[in-house]
Amino acid sequence: MDKASTYRKKLGELLVEYGIITQECLEEALEEQNRTGGKIGEILISRGYVTEDVLLAFLGKEHNAPYVKLSEYGKIPDEVIKTLPENVARANTLIPIEKSGDVLTVAVGDPAFLEKTDDLYIRTGLKIKPVLANEREIKEAIDKYYTHKGTMEDILEEMETEGKGTDVELLKEKEEGEASDVEAAEEAPVVKLVNMMLSDAVKARASDIHIEPYEKSVRVRYRIDGILHEVASPPKRLQNALISRIKIMSNLDIAEHRLPQDGRIRIKLGEREVDLRVSVLPTSFGEKVVMRILDPTSLCLDLERLGFEPDVLEKYMKGIDVPHGIILITGPTGSGKSTTLYTTLTLKNTPDVNIITIEDPVEYRIKGINQVQIKPEIGLTFSNGLRSFLRQDPDIVMVGEIRDAETAEIAINAALTGHLVFSTVHTNDAPGAVTRLTNMGVEPFLTTSTVSMVIAQRLMRVVCPKCKETYKVSFQKLKQLININEKDVNGQSEVTLVKGKGCENCTNTGYHGRTAIYEVLIMDDDLRDLVLRREPAHVLKRTAVAKGMLTLRDAAIRKMLAGITSIDEVARVTYTEGE
Repeated sequence: MDKASTYRKKLGELLVEYGIITQECLEEALEEQNRTGGKIGEILISRGYVTEDVLLAFLGKEHNAPYVKLSEYGKIPDEVIKTLPENVARANTLIPIEKSGDVLTVAVGDPAFLEKTDDLYIRTGLKIKPVLANEREIKEAIDKYYTHKGTMEDILEEMETEGKGTDVELLKEKEEGEASDVEAAEEAPVVKLVNMMLSDAVKARASDIHIEPYEKSVRVRYRIDGILHEVASPPKRLQNALISRIKIMSNLDIAEHRLPQDGRIRIKLGEREVDLRVSVLPTSFGEKVVMRILDPTSLCLDLERLGFEPDVLEKYMKGIDVPHGIILITGPTGSGKSTTLYTTLTLKNTPDVNIITIEDPVEYRIKGINQVQIKPEIGLTFSNGLRSFLRQDPDIVMVGEIRDAETAEIAINAALTGHLVFSTVHTNDAPGAVTRLTNMGVEPFLTTSTVSMVIAQRLMRVVCPKCKETYKVSFQKLKQLININEKDVNGQSEVTLVKGKGCENCTNTGYHGRTAIYEVLIMDDDLRDLVLRREPAHVLKRTAVAKGMLTLRDAAIRKMLAGITSIDEVARVTYTEGE
């Protein structure tokens, strides 16, 4: 049992031994703990037997770690805050407070963490000096230093004086009766506010804008490189006007507040045309809006630039060169599946090939490809659309997602009749996609007759090239954190990693852009035999790995060792892989 565990277990006895509380107080607290659970220290504080400051000072002394009051500590420099990313600080309730040479002082809220600082050393490359602090004060400090909110009132005043946000032009076909609604609001401050929000989000490379109403506030967040970042938020009084403006731009019903609505906006920013997919959802304190930004200029149509490892790309190129069959791409929402599909279809898009897609929604329009948007309200579903496609003499069919057995069976029939079918399913890894079809009710012999390749993918943030710095970590410490193998580092005892310090180029996140990692499963006779025997996904994966399949975790480690991404991203994106 480690030192931290010993002190946690005997905390009450130690407090009695030092005369801080009485034996009677301890017994009453233990009795409450038996009834309700919880930590003994929190119970002692809630009963007033000991103050929080006294308890933390005592714990700090027992762990040979000073106790500090962050509220009296002073301003923490930005360069110190940048040494640890926000997600690590929040997940572990800690914050860096001082840096002297190669020593980083970190305030932690959980005494147990005082003995577990090796992973912080691996992440920062600095020697860690832990100190104990109040958890509430640490959380307040995280909110203060990591969340840069600004004052929306100042922004509104700036818009009025400087006209900020007027560089956004709304592009849409105006229907009769609606033009006056848009034009009448064209000079209102809320219009400039929405324009500013859209413009700033696109310039910040955001993929989504979240507008979230709460009881006394409205929160605005941008998703940049897959991570949500809070930005300056409008005052609560502008909430309804803000939502109404977005509804008008999306051609939605501004009088409907009880039901979800979906719409689309087309805007022009300078010479760039950008589409936004809008979703409005009623919540307890108003309507929440999420706008997915679809910027055609950001679409990468080069497989090598997407992130394929050379040997994996070679397998993938051979896999998509088959004349018929099913190729599945799997991964969670936002993992880049659509980009991989569009890039692949662009490669296959030649004058002698007829390509038809059915999507929900059509995210990017590609010249030379017939793209269909599903409309369930009029009966145009994936399955019905796919049936019609087969009468259109296609060579290649792309189905946005296989969601049910009916769609799966039609896709299989299309593959059996000489068509090449691309589609997606939602599973954690490539082997899981095959067993997912079985769970949908597809007979294994049909799966083995048609599915030729499955690709799983994730997106990882790339360390900012302008503030990238290197540091060294021992192989043993790295192995403890991400379970790396000696073969991955060619037997080296010390490994060079990279991290981003944070700069204007990456908005102080240390990351700029994303790259994909891939797991490509090629169906062969051995794997088909396992599918026919209805073996579980982990058996398929073990066999595929033995045959040379690179897993998502393997691909992520390659990116890390190549200096493309950080150890934080490997742990964040592939934490379920190979553990």
